[in-house]
Amino acid sequence: MSAPLTPTPLSGAGFIAELSSLGQNVSRETFSGLETYAALLVKWQKAINLVSPDSLKDLWRRHFVDSAQLLPLLPNGDAPITDFGSGGGFPGLVLAILTQRQVHLIESDARKCAFLREVAHAAGIGPRVTVHNRRFDQLEAWPAPVITARACANLRELLDHVAPFIAPETVCLFLKGAKADDELTEAQRHWNMLLERRRSVTDSSGTILILKDLKRRDKP
Repeated sequence: MSAPLTPTPLSGAGFIAELSSLGQNVSRETFSGLETYAALLVKWQKAINLVSPDSLKDLWRRHFVDSAQLLPLLPNGDAPITDFGSGGGFPGLVLAILTQRQVHLIESDARKCAFLREVAHAAGIGPRVTVHNRRFDQLEAWPAPVITARACANLRELLDHVAPFIAPETVCLFLKGAKADDELTEAQRHWNMLLERRRSVTDSSGTILILKDLKRRDKP
């Protein structure tokens, strides 16, 4: 059996085309912010592990499109986004650049937080981005209308982390991999939820989970 073909790395122009296919237009100013982000990611990756090294070969697809595919799933309006386990800024910092929303980035690694702050400043969105250098359980929770996460924890653990931030109107957008079904089965033993699923546009085994009306079945 032949190995699966590796897609040709996506260029910045290809990123714009991909977003257009999602019904999203990218201004020159916004794209310039993303180019600044990409350059800083490559620079900082040499010192700290922000993303998988192999993924840098196709960072516009693996990280920028992967994050930006959440754009059409965001609720209408300008409700702020709270991104858990931000790491290198995906998806939260990409969404901050692509929207006018306030964004909270939660990351426990101080070096990654320094990177996130530098990108936000360099991309001209510093006033709209708050970086929280804390563990989840060290934060004083706030009602979060939109919660995002990618590669943060399995679903049940992730819901336990975000539980103090959940309000009646909260929408959770979680980028999950091939184990999404197993994670859902486990999580639904402990949580009631209104669930929608979308196939990832960047990963044939990936899934976007859209969760609303979250309520615990049991006590933590």
